Amino acid sequence: MRMTTGLLAASLALLSFPLEAADPAASRWAAASRPSSGATRVIGGHGLGCIAGAVALPADGPGWQVVRVSRNRFWGHPAMVATLRDLASAATQAGLPQIWIGDLGQPRGGPMPWGHSSHQVGLDADVWLDVSRRPLLSVAARERIEVPSLVRADGMAVDHTIYTEQHATLIRLAAQQPGVDRIFVNPAIKQALCGTHAGEPWLRRIRPWRGHDSHMHIRLRCPAGQAACQDQAPVPAGDGCDASLSWWFSEEARRPPTPSTRPPAPPPRLPAACAGILAAP
Repeated sequence: MRMTTGLLAASLALLSFPLEAADPAASRWAAASRPSSGATRVIGGHGLGCIAGAVALPADGPGWQVVRVSRNRFWGHPAMVATLRDLASAATQAGLPQIWIGDLGQPRGGPMPWGHSSHQVGLDADVWLDVSRRPLLSVAARERIEVPSLVRADGMAVDHTIYTEQHATLIRLAAQQPGVDRIFVNPAIKQALCGTHAGEPWLRRIRPWRGHDSHMHIRLRCPAGQAACQDQAPVPAGDGCDASLSWWFSEEARRPPTPSTRPPAPPPRLPAACAGILAAP
């Protein structure tokens, strides 16, 4: 399957990747150190929105530890916090070590100055793909963790000296959590999952994307009662172990995109209601 340049560009707006935010207002969202008060409200979509009344995922809990706490990106919708708690519990019951949880969102959501273009409405979270046995670490020690890539240097397959069925178990447990819309992993990881779990219903929610070779990006659907929340288009039918996956290993997919000669478009505007959420006490 060919992914057109237009579709690829549109998809970039919904995913996390290490580019500087185009919106110069991102620093104002990052400067909000606490959420707004009142009921939880999600405004907009994963890549262009905000959240009122976000809640914090504790830095430590049964079966999990939050890493890089100093970023202050451990805020989200209560449904996301509950999902991560339940994932940690399920992983523990499956015999896996405590999970390391990375960025959720900022206290009021919105664009970030660096690191992600999504994670804006409290319905995205990164979980590190590390199933090694390790001691519990202090908050300070978790600022400097390094998790190895599960993918070979050429990007064409997983590194079987690192990747194990335990990684597949952790991804499956995440995909089976209620409310999960999709989970982004490196195409080589999706390929490995297709080799051992093709046809299993949860695999439909595992979507290939660049990067994501040492962590998975969990995305929830809009929770009930959030009328101003905008979901992404539904995941296609099937397990995804088809031509759409093969494309990621083609010459076209692996070729760097040609820089555009057009002047850059102005950044899209956040929903109007987000101004009030940023300004609220």
